[in-house]
Amino acid sequence: MVATMVPPARVLPDVLPTERLTASGRPVPRLRSELRRIPGGRNAVTVIGAWAQSFGVVALAAYIDRWWAYAVAFLLMGRAFALLNILGHEAAHRLLFARRRINDFVGRWLLSYPAFTPFDLYRRVHMAHHKDEMGPEEPDVGLYSGYPISPESMRRKLIRDASGISGWKNLRPLLKATLNRSSRRLAVRILGIQIVIWAAFWVASGRWWLYPLLWLAPWMTVWRVLNRLRAIAEHAGMERSADRRKTSHVVRQSRLARFWMVPYNTGWHLAHHVDSGIPWRRLPTLHQELVAAGWITPELEYPSYPALWRALASGSGL
Repeated sequence: MVATMVPPARVLPDVLPTERLTASGRPVPRLRSELRRIPGGRNAVTVIGAWAQSFGVVALAAYIDRWWAYAVAFLLMGRAFALLNILGHEAAHRLLFARRRINDFVGRWLLSYPAFTPFDLYRRVHMAHHKDEMGPEEPDVGLYSGYPISPESMRRKLIRDASGISGWKNLRPLLKATLNRSSRRLAVRILGIQIVIWAAFWVASGRWWLYPLLWLAPWMTVWRVLNRLRAIAEHAGMERSADRRKTSHVVRQSRLARFWMVPYNTGWHLAHHVDSGIPWRRLPTLHQELVAAGWITPELEYPSYPALWRALASGSGL
């Protein structure tokens, strides 16, 4: 039975600062300026690629027009929301494009709104998360606290996600926001983008039901499962600390995990929390700097996501 998810002191050597890293693990100014470069052209291609993959899945399923093709597409569209949301997260950090207006436009209209995410509200909440992980103002404390939990509790959470219960819990406030004068404008923008996507699916295929089947339903089910599994693998069961090794897990990155759940290097999450100003393409480089300095040790790293999930579900809590 695991009593805590916080790593013991013996695997947290005090080796910082070094010539390349500060006492907190952030790169020294010279190295940081190199890592902070934002390749706008490459990121534009990445955004286009995310949309091509998302619409490509739907288009291929409609072309094959067999039940099994729709079933496979249903699962893959959960991953599509991982692509959009994680790039939206990058834009929320203002790291997708160097020009702020372009960064925020793409973050809102091409990434977050299509994924039902209120971009500016998400940015405020997410910055609060980075400001003091696991602190008294942690906005995601309900998602991360209480671990390790029992296997039965983990199973109940994932069933709620897979069955659409969690999805409806997230969709209902958006619908109710249309009735509130202060939030109506934002809600209408998000719902307007959804209507555009629905119309695009309908016009391109002649099938009105493609949107509810291969966009809305995967967002309410498959994406909720993927999002929970990724989120708890980042911070569940950790504690408030200036040492980010006590606030964020470290998981070895496999190709399968990076395809399904943690694309765009978001799996190097400890490096992201050590310095949230480093763009996603350079997070593996920062991670390697932390490893080379001896700050991230082999004992600190979980060998896989399933290994971490088993540990998170090894408790007796409700």
